[in-house]
Amino acid sequence: MDLSIRSIQSIDLIPRYWYNIVPDLPEKLPPMLKSNGTIVKPEDLSLIFPRSLINQEFSEDRFIPIPNELRELYAELGRPTPLLRAKRLEEFLDTPARIYYKYEGVLPTGSHKINTALAQAYFNKLEGVERLVTETGAGQWGSALSLAGALFSLKVRIYMVRASYDQKPYRRILMHLYGAEVVPSPSTLTKAGRSILEKDPNHPGSLGIAISEAIEDALTNSNTKYCLGSVLNHVLLHQTIIGLESIKQLELIGEEMPDYVIGCVGGGSNFAGISYPFYYEAVIKGRKRDLKFIAVEPRAVPSMTRGIYTYDFGDTAGLTPLLKMYTIGHKYTPPPIHAGGLRYHGVAPTLALLVNKGIVKPVAYHQTEVFEAGRLFAKTEGIVPAPESAHAVKAAIDIALEAKRKREKVVILFNMSGHGLLDLAGYQEYLEGKLRDFEPKEIDLSYLLKITTKL
Repeated sequence: MDLSIRSIQSIDLIPRYWYNIVPDLPEKLPPMLKSNGTIVKPEDLSLIFPRSLINQEFSEDRFIPIPNELRELYAELGRPTPLLRAKRLEEFLDTPARIYYKYEGVLPTGSHKINTALAQAYFNKLEGVERLVTETGAGQWGSALSLAGALFSLKVRIYMVRASYDQKPYRRILMHLYGAEVVPSPSTLTKAGRSILEKDPNHPGSLGIAISEAIEDALTNSNTKYCLGSVLNHVLLHQTIIGLESIKQLELIGEEMPDYVIGCVGGGSNFAGISYPFYYEAVIKGRKRDLKFIAVEPRAVPSMTRGIYTYDFGDTAGLTPLLKMYTIGHKYTPPPIHAGGLRYHGVAPTLALLVNKGIVKPVAYHQTEVFEAGRLFAKTEGIVPAPESAHAVKAAIDIALEAKRKREKVVILFNMSGHGLLDLAGYQEYLEGKLRDFEPKEIDLSYLLKITTKL
């Protein structure tokens, strides 16, 4: 058997530590701020997060231990996930590039999101929390936290962006099967939701609005904590299990550092998960300083490619601290594209800093070309990518074709962060010629400049 096709899977490959990129960033990460401009202290977050996660959020330690009980649960649910070579895709493209992908879709909920959902549920349970609330876009994160809540006997309520609630009923059903309550957002359950519905009863929702509702819920109900699937440091470091495994797996099949590492970006968790450990190995340790990091977003929600690098709220109602990030504004309502997990107005502060320093290159695609890439990948490799993951597939194909033109034997690695078997309605629209592209709505950032001026 050609060992370059599939890496050996052994539980010994599951790392014992998460990687925290914060101490290795090219400059100090800008702090979270309150709306009055003062710096957020760890104790300020205690109403919505447990102490252990707050400690991780503010940690300057490069490596943070994974508890043995949690590591064993990772193994029970399918880690390490496979590292596969897309040889049939390579042959179809007639490219000299070698294309590898880390396949997180084999996990029970079909995506990488379970990596941090388990961790967040675990640490909340240790501190006696009984109920968790969160938001979800496409439903991958909501599904993951629903399962994690079931495994740790925690009640879970999910505020699901209304556009995805309607587009993706099977994600919603999966959450119900795990025992979670699923609420279309904006909803009438919160002040934030009601204020949106008063202005527009048919509002499609956004991740920013759903975050506002979930945080308000956590703040107004006892023994309840908020969980989130992306953006903040503690979430991203949980996902580095993906890249840490990938480094070992590439070595086992005789590959060194790749030339490109690719991931799609909504808030940044799966991109960080695959890329941050490679940043440490390639850039900080000096194994391959010219490794290229490609972050892919939808053209309809162009946070990195058309946004500005400034302080903004993480949610629509302004309940979160201000984060310095690339943003198109917390009041922006994204078009109802099928990649619901990428319909977020900003990105993780650590990722934004890397983009600002030119270490990570952002690119953006229309959803029709993304679905075409997903179709091609399904035909050649047999796996239907989630619409979010298909963005990374599209970038990998473009780089492989460029390598063909230049006759370069580059190594490409991307994160296949989830399967699309619960997203077939989007693929049906594509196959029937009904899928359409959305240009960004008018991006008005004048109110952000007013916020920044006050700071």
